[in-house]
Amino acid sequence: IFLPDSAKGRPSRGRVISVGEGRLLKDGSRSPLQVKPGDRVLFTTYGPEEIKVGEEELLLMREDDILAIIG
Repeated sequence: IFLPDSAKGRPSRGRVISVGEGRLLKDGSRSPLQVKPGDRVLFTTYGPEEIKVGEEELLLMREDDILAIIG
């Protein structure tokens, strides 16, 4: 297996501030989320979108970008 240098980065850690309603399924229902506000998580470094809210810089990501809930 060959991993380019860009893929060798370690996962990042963070704390969930807020969550949405879940992914919209084909039947119109919502998929329940596994994360909740306050969870500490490991996530991929390439997935999140950086946004600025007031003076605070936050990351916006899909639940699929989260690798693990660590507490």
